[in-house]
Amino acid sequence: MSSKSKRQQARERNRRKKLVTSLIWGGIGVAVIAVIGVVFWQGAKPAAGDSIPVMADTSHIPTGDDPGPYNSDPPTSGRHYAEELEAGFYETNDYQFPAGYLVHNLEHGYVIFWYNCNLLDEAACSELKSRIRSVMDDLGGVKLIAYPWPSIDVPLVMTSWGRLQKFASFDDGQAKAFYRANLNRAPEPNAP
Repeated sequence: MSSKSKRQQARERNRRKKLVTSLIWGGIGVAVIAVIGVVFWQGAKPAAGDSIPVMADTSHIPTGDDPGPYNSDPPTSGRHYAEELEAGFYETNDYQFPAGYLVHNLEHGYVIFWYNCNLLDEAACSELKSRIRSVMDDLGGVKLIAYPWPSIDVPLVMTSWGRLQKFASFDDGQAKAFYRANLNRAPEPNAP
């Protein structure tokens, strides 16, 4: 009787080991499928905003040369400098041809907020800047720039490489959705 009991105990141990092994491999399988699903979704999700044809000439030009004209205002592709601007919020335009730098950022997968406070009173401008900063902070500031752009006909336009979204009034959710859909959708997404 005791030998039968030992055999039963050994079978139960083996069954438990098989169950634990099956659960571990099943968990690994589910995790792998989840990762593949996320990667597929990132590649398959639709871009946000209006599609703007990528310009035929997207070459680097010497810094200081006029890179324009562009096929959209603000630009979403085109000739640009080999240098980019640092991520962040810009209050003033300190560059002769800022688009030359900013298009390089777009080529690296950045998303840019182009804002025009000339269309707003002082309080509305302050509120717009504050809300842009808040969204940039919520998104971690990764590959994000806000830049003053007085030639646009709405208070805010967001761009990424070949994409443009106009905002007559700021919408936090729509701004975040544009960023998430278009971040790193560019010729050089792995560049800093």
